[in-house]
Amino acid sequence: MNKASQERAGGESPQARIDRWLFFTRLFKSRSLSAQAVSGGRVHINGERVKASHAVRPGDLVTFSRGAVVFECAVRTLPTRRGPAAQAAVCYEETPGSQARRAEFAARMKVAAALTPRPMERPDKHDRRELRRLRGRE
Repeated sequence: MNKASQERAGGESPQARIDRWLFFTRLFKSRSLSAQAVSGGRVHINGERVKASHAVRPGDLVTFSRGAVVFECAVRTLPTRRGPAAQAAVCYEETPGSQARRAEFAARMKVAAALTPRPMERPDKHDRRELRRLRGRE
């Protein structure tokens, strides 16, 4: 029996589309956002760029950029629907390297927020117009 006939006979391994898996595990807010990330080349499975219809299986390593941080996780299970966050967190395991990158990025952002100058009082109408002009919004 060849591989194709085994799969038709029911000996197939569990799999799901990567865009659906990312949405079901709550790593993206909507399925269209997850599909855009995959088609935009930001999502890799086992180090390879994939399409939105690519199958993901338990044991695969999924890597994608989340803002400025690279998120890396191993697929543990395949959910059948988008359920509560507690159930979604069981479906993947974040790698220690990814956890360290996120913690380091959070610490840098905290320091940057502390060093950002804050005005003593809220800007008045004149100051708000000047800020908008400086930011190129007017």
